[in-house]
Amino acid sequence: MDMRVGVIDVGSNTTRLLVASAGRDGLTPLDKEKMRLSLGGEIERFGVVSDVHVAAAAKAVRKMADIARRHRVATLDVFLTAPGRQAGNAGELVAAISRASGVQARVLTKEEEGTLAYRGAVLTTDLPLPERIAVCDVGGASTEVAVGDPGHGPEWIESVDLGSVRLSARGGDQEAEAAAAFGSLQPPSVEAALAVGGSARAARRLVGPELGAEQLADALALVRAKTPRQISRRYGVDRQRAEILPAGVVLLAEVQRRLGVPLHVCDGGIREGAVLASAEALAA
Repeated sequence: MDMRVGVIDVGSNTTRLLVASAGRDGLTPLDKEKMRLSLGGEIERFGVVSDVHVAAAAKAVRKMADIARRHRVATLDVFLTAPGRQAGNAGELVAAISRASGVQARVLTKEEEGTLAYRGAVLTTDLPLPERIAVCDVGGASTEVAVGDPGHGPEWIESVDLGSVRLSARGGDQEAEAAAAFGSLQPPSVEAALAVGGSARAARRLVGPELGAEQLADALALVRAKTPRQISRRYGVDRQRAEILPAGVVLLAEVQRRLGVPLHVCDGGIREGAVLASAEALAA
């Protein structure tokens, strides 16, 4: 029997809703919403999320929770990723999100975030998968890399506290900053890699679904040669996403270099993984 599940993901750049039906045949999306709030930018500059942005996040979550309930979801999972771990006033943010959604919001650990992204990528990819794969999730304030057998889940997960929003806010030499942040990252060898998240999906619009070293170099040259407005108009990338895309591509390139295989862009990710986990919990 299919189950309707709602997931609200409060991230560093975007807050998103996914309502989906999960069953034996996989996952069928029923509704999606998103609101760009750039919480990670505030955290990078000030260490906290301002009262204005806390209120904006709560307003967005309240609207999304209402949409999910109109779909008569069996359960609603509300979680925060990096903002819940990095903000100096994370407790205030979590409390506001919980009140707005009507359920207790949770803060994902780095391991939970990497696991959900991994499962969501495996669930939604159309690529034939070998026995050892990696999943890369470049977010607004952190980047997760998970490695394992797609039939059993990740065995190795690492998270770096640098994402596209934070790297954009820092300015300077982005490649040097990324190389320093990922200096200790030594992932196990893999046969294939999947990429999830907004930066990967935007890069796919520019150079296609396979992001090898050459494609990522082309993407970086392109976003640096054109304005965000031009990227948005020509490639259909959201304007705010286009603003932080150079940093996102730099981070994708850094991860790809360390994995040594091309990144194949997936449509699914952390929210699809969370839907699957909720459906399994309900069925247990």
